[in-house]
Amino acid sequence: MPELPEVETIKRGLSKFCLGKKILHVKVFCEKSFIGPTELVEGQEIVGFRRFGKALIVDLKNSISMMIHLRMTGQLIYDGKERYAAGHPSENFVAELPNKQTRVMFEMDSGTLYFNDQRKFGFVKVIPTAEVEDDKFIKNLAKEPWEISVGEFYQKLQRHKNAPIKAVILDQKTICGLGNIYADEALYDAEIHPKRLAGSLSTVEAENLIKSACKVMDASIDSGGSTMATYVKADGTKGDYLEKFAKVFRNEGNPCPRCGTEIEKIKVAGRGTHICPQCQKLVVVDCDERKGVEND
Repeated sequence: MPELPEVETIKRGLSKFCLGKKILHVKVFCEKSFIGPTELVEGQEIVGFRRFGKALIVDLKNSISMMIHLRMTGQLIYDGKERYAAGHPSENFVAELPNKQTRVMFEMDSGTLYFNDQRKFGFVKVIPTAEVEDDKFIKNLAKEPWEISVGEFYQKLQRHKNAPIKAVILDQKTICGLGNIYADEALYDAEIHPKRLAGSLSTVEAENLIKSACKVMDASIDSGGSTMATYVKADGTKGDYLEKFAKVFRNEGNPCPRCGTEIEKIKVAGRGTHICPQCQKLVVVDCDERKGVEND
């Protein structure tokens, strides 16, 4: 599944070659992949691209929008004078389209946009533009790291005080946009062990964690998203976040760039998790008194 920086990269890329184009015809190959009437989309000009968490919003001139979620294997491929691809990398980027993985095809006044999805988990949903932010999927999203205040984030941590901090920040109802890669990187940057109980963090630690989340995600967006073999940039080239900026994710066995200790991979809340055992020492902290004693 794409994380927020990947979807932001896709949004910026698609806007460069699809903005202002008119959708002439919509052909649906898989009914579950397209929710809503095609006639509300046909004949309409694309006037904007937005993002809410990991959902991409395509706004049309008639005050109708399409919400697109790529899920795990979704792709958006524009084929015109040039071909641009975004999403799960595969031979579809250079293959003749439509093919057996094409779920929806948007024929435009210039070029064609294909929504491919091998596993059929992704979707395109037609919705009035005025109702986008009231959609259940979007309404349940918490604020993103750039938007949430320290006080609000701290209060959310207290509501889940007995859960590991990594599990809490992965919950999109607590803070929006942090997936496995960026949770590991943010916790490392803030020097917080992912198994720390959320309620044990001080307000200063909560503030540092927000700053770290913004820092690593900004770096990823600037570089075009992660290079994990899942998502690529809209022009078909890969981002280089993991190569250039990731300090711990998928770096187990390598030295910590801060202290030289070997990076370890552990399990937290059922997820593979990467830490520096020296920089992120696990401490047991009373959630009420917040007095820590190092756990040997």
